Amino acid sequence: MEQGNLLRTSDANRSDNNLMQQLNDQDLVRGVLQGSQPHQSALYQQYSTPMFRVVLRFAKDRSEAEDMLQDGFIRVFRDLAQFRGDGALGGWIRRIMVNTALSHLRKQRDFIRDTADFTPFENKFRTEEDFASKMDAESLLKLLQKLPPGYRAVFNLYAVEGFSHEEIAEQLGITIGTSKSQLFKAREFLKKIIDKSYIT
Repeated sequence: MEQGNLLRTSDANRSDNNLMQQLNDQDLVRGVLQGSQPHQSALYQQYSTPMFRVVLRFAKDRSEAEDMLQDGFIRVFRDLAQFRGDGALGGWIRRIMVNTALSHLRKQRDFIRDTADFTPFENKFRTEEDFASKMDAESLLKLLQKLPPGYRAVFNLYAVEGFSHEEIAEQLGITIGTSKSQLFKAREFLKKIIDKSYIT
């Protein structure tokens, strides 16, 4: 192909990309449902990076997060017709990504060991404690990936995604007491890691 044709093709691709970036949620969804490859690519390009950050918090490493992201987008494209536009497309995709990450974690042996009675932790548990809020995202992520998967899941659902213990219990099929104890243990685990890092 001659250089002039190459430049025109490159300009056309840039123009298509700019056009795709200007689409609102409904137009983007409509194009994907009609089988448009540019719309599919645009949706993935727009949401893959922020959604990778979401699943990375639930994963033990980048490799597991990449698997979660891939499975999540398979579900997104499969179920996209269910998106009604009542809220933002990004929020809808985020919920799918969180559910996909949890599905991956549930397959792991001893993902969460149930603790029906939270009484032993009740006096120590402080919901207002928020030491993690003072940390930058990258440092917190590295710490979260050191947590056992059950601790990591409950901590993320409660502290980051804003779920209540009732919602977490329903989502994970555990008791409310187990959700609370997992959060308490996660915070204690994180504090020990932080304290140790300061000492060393």
